[in-house]
Amino acid sequence: MSIVTKTGDQGETSLMYGRRVPKNDSRVEAYGSVDELTAALGLARAISDDKFVAEQIFAIQKDLINIMGELATLPEDRERYSKDGFHITDAKMVDRVTAVIVDLEKDKSLYPKDWVIPGANGVSAALDFARTSCRGAERQVATLKDPNPEILRYLNRLSDWCWILARATEARARV
Repeated sequence: MSIVTKTGDQGETSLMYGRRVPKNDSRVEAYGSVDELTAALGLARAISDDKFVAEQIFAIQKDLINIMGELATLPEDRERYSKDGFHITDAKMVDRVTAVIVDLEKDKSLYPKDWVIPGANGVSAALDFARTSCRGAERQVATLKDPNPEILRYLNRLSDWCWILARATEARARV
């Protein structure tokens, strides 16, 4: 099977279960934004020498793959999606992200006295870039008529996670 399918040459793409929509459909924009976020996190993971940071990012990337699949599924296909064994975004996912934030926040030195200017190191800059990508993805998902509210909660929390993890990598680099 080739990556060259030519099925998108006329400006359409397939959602899960073969439903065709224009490439500028809000659902495609939403999961495309999450895809950009996943790639931004991949950059941070690729340049990180910190095992904890890399493992945290990888776990989030796996969650985001599930979220993209869910976003690429129309409401009328959600039951089928679930029956096919795909994971639906839930409060447990949000709670896992929140728990990491709460744990990192125990170090009060991570909160600077002024605005953060990205670029203290490569990993923190990549995480700050991922944070802005996350905010964009959240805005795109919010345009959907019927998003799973847990996806919005997850993305909202994830932008906070990106921010605090970036500050933690800066602190670890200073040590």
